[in-house]
Amino acid sequence: MQENNFICTACPMGCKLIVRMQDGEVVKVVGNRCRRGETYGRQEAIAPQRMVASTVRISGGLHPLLPVYTKGSVPKRRIGEVLAAIRAARVSAPVKAGQVILANVIGTGVDVIASRDMPEYSKSSPENSKHP
Repeated sequence: MQENNFICTACPMGCKLIVRMQDGEVVKVVGNRCRRGETYGRQEAIAPQRMVASTVRISGGLHPLLPVYTKGSVPKRRIGEVLAAIRAARVSAPVKAGQVILANVIGTGVDVIASRDMPEYSKSSPENSKHP
């Protein structure tokens, strides 16, 4: 029997999980203090997933980079591909928070969305008067 150790991030308690596996199947999860810990342990042992946050280049915006994140989790083994797709993306201002920047990124079924509004840069706008 194989044992994997994880720190659960499903809730703030940070339980130390031990996931016991046999023949590639989860037999038991111990150490969790809530149901979410058992679900997290099973998922982490079989097919770990993560949310991804990054930035995208934006033209005509108040700032040169737009913060973005994945709307859902992507397979951990494909994070490098997701980040490459995000790095290759270019958008133009204005952008609204929650706007889809990359739909179905690399075929994962997960969208990359804007984390904040990014107004268009205009020298005549009062909010941009201090911006070079």
